Amino acid sequence: MPKHAQPAPWWQDAVIYQVYPRSFADANGDGMGDLRGVASKLPYLKDLGVGAVWLSPFYTSPQADAGYDVADYRTVDPMFGDLSDFDDMLARAHALDMRIIVDLVPNHSSDEHEWFVQALASPPGSPERARYLFRDGKGEHGEIAPNNWKSLFGGHAWTRITEADGTPGQWYLHLFDTKQPDLNWENPVVREEMEDVLRFWLDRGVDGFRVDVAHGLVKAAGLPDWEAPVAGGETTEGNMAPSGSAGPPYLDQEGVHEIYESWNKILAAYDGDRMLVAEAWVEPMSRIFRYVRAGEMQQAFNFGFLLAGWDAQRMMDNVVETLAEAAVVSAPPTWVLSNHDTVRHSTRYGLSDPTAFPKGIAATDEQPDEALGWARGRAAAMLMFGLPGSSYIYQGDELSLPEHTTLPNELRQDPSFFRTNGAERGRDGCRVPMPWVAGAPGNGFSLVTPAADPWLPQPESYAHYAADCQVGVDGSTYELYRGVLRLRAEHELGRGNLSWSESNDADRGVLAFSNRDMLVLANLGDTPIELPTGYRVVAQSQTEAVQDGALVPNSALWLLPEGN
Repeated sequence: MPKHAQPAPWWQDAVIYQVYPRSFADANGDGMGDLRGVASKLPYLKDLGVGAVWLSPFYTSPQADAGYDVADYRTVDPMFGDLSDFDDMLARAHALDMRIIVDLVPNHSSDEHEWFVQALASPPGSPERARYLFRDGKGEHGEIAPNNWKSLFGGHAWTRITEADGTPGQWYLHLFDTKQPDLNWENPVVREEMEDVLRFWLDRGVDGFRVDVAHGLVKAAGLPDWEAPVAGGETTEGNMAPSGSAGPPYLDQEGVHEIYESWNKILAAYDGDRMLVAEAWVEPMSRIFRYVRAGEMQQAFNFGFLLAGWDAQRMMDNVVETLAEAAVVSAPPTWVLSNHDTVRHSTRYGLSDPTAFPKGIAATDEQPDEALGWARGRAAAMLMFGLPGSSYIYQGDELSLPEHTTLPNELRQDPSFFRTNGAERGRDGCRVPMPWVAGAPGNGFSLVTPAADPWLPQPESYAHYAADCQVGVDGSTYELYRGVLRLRAEHELGRGNLSWSESNDADRGVLAFSNRDMLVLANLGDTPIELPTGYRVVAQSQTEAVQDGALVPNSALWLLPEGN
């Protein structure tokens, strides 16, 4: 390192593991995961090779949207424990040299937040209502919504209230569920409050924030009507317009960047390279990287990589574009295959169209080829970990957990399922509790006995995928992840540079690139591909990946030069 050079910040190449607290580990036997459960599993994550943990919301909430409807940003919901449990978990993580990132939900609060309760009890035009987006309706009696916006969960984005005197009143905006009213970010009181929330958790020692709906805080002036284009890119978390089309007036507005510039200054006042990562479903890639320009956030999720599916050309195109745009703003690229809002990648890759992005899968839908998805999911993970930058793992990816694709409708809880009358199957299938001990009640999700059943039932196959069947077992997905993450750290691949190999041929389904001294080779095609000479295999996605000197389809290798 040159004299006086500063070490690169930890988040530049971090492997970050997403914990969905209600489904990770249950320490008290009530069938719901909690913070003490998370704390108990930190050594498991450390052994895996994880450097940081991102926690989905654990704040006080009526749980209308699994905690993304926050009623109090400064307290822990009793279902997850209390602040002392959080502090203990954080201290344990730091003792293991692991960092903790918490989810921040600034676009909307719960309708049970004290601010919204006060707004309902206050008259139109009051300061209490000015903290949200209340508007008079159109029509003779205000019976028509202020504009035509649709909720991202389905249905209208406006709900009319009944005033304190019992008469029909104003309407409030909710880009998501009716129980998630949007905050008014034009109001300085809202900005000051959320900045204070940042400081509250920074003072407790958190290492960063994942910012939910980071592209949604600011709405276009006048809240104009908008008709969504017919083609392209819709997701559960955002209405992304096709490339070249104008996006919706409630997403990716210029004003959001001023907010994150102010947040950057707050984090910079604390030691330890605190970080912000944006959840922003926007296109094209150049607009995503606007969130990580100097003085704004440190990372933004690369959903294009996730959406590429099992397709060599689409994946290569995303990698090329991502690295180019990251270089423009000198920010690290990020890579992710699954999260709590998407069908698990090992399941998507097993569909007849492995680039499909279904909004949940039900028993009446096409069922995936589980073995094929397992093989492709492992190969995709090796591709991802071989790339420079930061990688995200969704809990259970390291076990090859599949989606629960036959969950009975009567057990579903995702509001998107209900608001679309079942047209969207919802996200419950990827949120099923983790299996830790095969054959135990709930496959060991609860750490004590007796225990209540897990809050969502696991599919029968989860016993096969349980952690105790994989930790220390050669050939398991857990050991595959652990092995390649160790190699990734040893060879500093996260801080390397990618160069495409002569063997790369996306038309044939072959992806091949070098990162430092590591050659990453993946076969996304239908025929075996010959191995390059002068290399030795140091990791393979499955035990039979190499046959007769060739890499079989749906497999990946890491190779080092002979003698290295």
